[in-house]
Amino acid sequence: MARALDLVGTPYRAGGSSPTTGFDCSGLVHYVYRDAAGILLPRTSAELGALRTPAPAASALQPGDVVLFSIKRGRRIDHTGIYVGDGAFVHAPSRGGRVRVEPLSERYWQRSYRGARRILN
Repeated sequence: MARALDLVGTPYRAGGSSPTTGFDCSGLVHYVYRDAAGILLPRTSAELGALRTPAPAASALQPGDVVLFSIKRGRRIDHTGIYVGDGAFVHAPSRGGRVRVEPLSERYWQRSYRGARRILN
């Protein structure tokens, strides 16, 4: 979690996957897991959502879980972040332009939340 939180403030960049050039949401997840844990995850939000790993309930999230959202109101996963504990997650939103931490309890995130994947045991 420390690595993800260290990246707060990094600019958003569509297709980005580097702290020097910026991140999109899945690029951030991909980078953090590879850099901090040596785990190579899929590169897109939809692919992260399709992972065959445990899917914890929202009430059982643990730091490091990948959280999944459908921003465009469909069932397709199109946004992702990393749960950091205390009801919050870190992500790279295009709106706002920088990696940041936000509470999952915000209505916007509650409406678009589609689940989580547990990568780390």
